[in-house]
Amino acid sequence: MSDAVLLNRRLTETAYNFPNRKKRPDEMNRRNLSAQKLQSALAEVRQVYVDLARRPIERNCMRRTECCHFKLTGRTPYLTNGEAIVAARALRATGRKSLPENTDGSCPMLQRETGNCLIYEDRPFGCRTHFCAAAGGPVTRRKVIDLIRRLEDVDLALNGNGPRTLQNAVAAALEEI
Repeated sequence: MSDAVLLNRRLTETAYNFPNRKKRPDEMNRRNLSAQKLQSALAEVRQVYVDLARRPIERNCMRRTECCHFKLTGRTPYLTNGEAIVAARALRATGRKSLPENTDGSCPMLQRETGNCLIYEDRPFGCRTHFCAAAGGPVTRRKVIDLIRRLEDVDLALNGNGPRTLQNAVAAALEEI
């Protein structure tokens, strides 16, 4: 668990255990700083997504959802901590509290009955850059390395431990938010 999460928990527990005690200014500043740091980090993740969309990378995704079938393709997206939090918040916005289970090895965000992504607007970087052969194939790393580095910087700022599989990263983020 990250230092920021532990600090936030400690501050919450302290305030809960002593409700009549006034919070010291340094406690309030740490909490506000932590919240501001998180919001800034998540804004940077979203900006990376915007910057990627502005790149002249030609793709013709027809939403066949082939890339969403991890067991079939043998490829699972890896998410940084910032991406996982964005995805977890988007999943929570759909009313879900945990990851749906897809026993067929497909992405837990893929709705089987419709073929739609539950978090399409907030889908991770890997989902935005991996395309099936019909759509033009995956984006080469060298074309987006600057964006990857920015996501890694956000991960460091949020005390992340590097990219993790989509399922593990989002599940952990859901526990923290």
